[in-house]
Amino acid sequence: MKRATVAIVVCLATFIPTKYCLDNGLARTPPMGYNTWNAFHEEIDEKMVRESAEILISSGLAAAGYNYFNLDDGWNMKTRGVEGPMAVNSTRFPSGIPALADWLHSKGLKLGVYSDAGSMTCARFAASLGHEKEDAKVFAEWGVDFLKYDNCFATPMSVRARYEAMRDALNATGRPMLFSMCEWGVSSPWVYGHEVGHAWRTTKDISMEIEATWADVVENLDETAGLARFAGPGGWNDADMLEATLTYTEQRSHFALWALIKSPLLIGADLRKLKKEDLLLLKSREIIAINQDPLGVAGDRVWKQGPYEVWAAPLLGGARAVVMFNRHVASEEKFEEHNMTLHWSMIGYPVDMQVVVRDLYKERDLGRYTGELTELVDAHGVLALKLSPVRCVPVFCPLPEPVWEVFQTVRTVFKRPCLACRVIYCPA
Repeated sequence: MKRATVAIVVCLATFIPTKYCLDNGLARTPPMGYNTWNAFHEEIDEKMVRESAEILISSGLAAAGYNYFNLDDGWNMKTRGVEGPMAVNSTRFPSGIPALADWLHSKGLKLGVYSDAGSMTCARFAASLGHEKEDAKVFAEWGVDFLKYDNCFATPMSVRARYEAMRDALNATGRPMLFSMCEWGVSSPWVYGHEVGHAWRTTKDISMEIEATWADVVENLDETAGLARFAGPGGWNDADMLEATLTYTEQRSHFALWALIKSPLLIGADLRKLKKEDLLLLKSREIIAINQDPLGVAGDRVWKQGPYEVWAAPLLGGARAVVMFNRHVASEEKFEEHNMTLHWSMIGYPVDMQVVVRDLYKERDLGRYTGELTELVDAHGVLALKLSPVRCVPVFCPLPEPVWEVFQTVRTVFKRPCLACRVIYCPA
């Protein structure tokens, strides 16, 4: 049987007039890179940026796909002239942004900057409300590749209208720039985000402090649950940055779940202080491959019983990515791990289907299984798996409602019989 093929249609699939869609060929998979805010807040400068960019390259993170280097709040001046464009803080960035962009581009990286859709940025620097056209023009002239657009000090003007104004300004420059909407999920941006930007925050900041907690991570995960159907190539749910201040078990869970829900993978730690084990975790090839899978269907929670959850996503070729997640609080030794069972019905597979199960962190096959799989999962931990059917199997029975919602997307047109409930699963 021939392999299934997939066509990605951005504006047409969502019935959006092209002129209103920020359709510039970017973010066909979730963006990956680095952002300065969580580690430094507004205390950033050119020396730190150049040091961190060199580490991004020398550590192998850039080669693993982390190619955006994003300056968050604090790179520009507190004020601007009445008619003046956005101006760089020359004390902090003496070479200027164009020179920094050229240098990053010469290293194979891309430059992101930050602004705000209010009267000031969150750290009270000059913002872009009412200056969208001139600021977008300057960003394009500087060689900027990514704009994170925040929502502090907002006016009574609607959130959507303020973000559409910057979308139109970016479109008018003719330079492809990835537009990341950071309005914290307050206006349900997942409903309209694909008409405006390439990513939209579904949550508050993962931490208002330098160090995030496990509770912060889980809260942002919960607030993104149920939103998979709004994401797809060209536009993604954003659960905020990747943290490196948790236990190793928690960081494995954080990374695997962010990859599965196809949140942008933007490192928010001080790269100069990352431990070897943190770097190896962030470079986990098969976890990254789930996030960057070309099918472009975001994962979601498909089963929950008390503290035990199963999150899943379909992959190109009929395979499934699955994260078995144990949220139990390990207050006693006997609760440090728990047997969890994955039933094929949870992920839309027939009970008699034989699949090859692969551990994505260990990068090795666990064997062939039919119907179900039972494994120990640590408290606060995950088992990240890929399930690949051994042979092509036609399925003509309806899928359970929660599973079917996870596997549909407004952005993907399948050229195979998987409309309604007719699905063909094939080995990858």
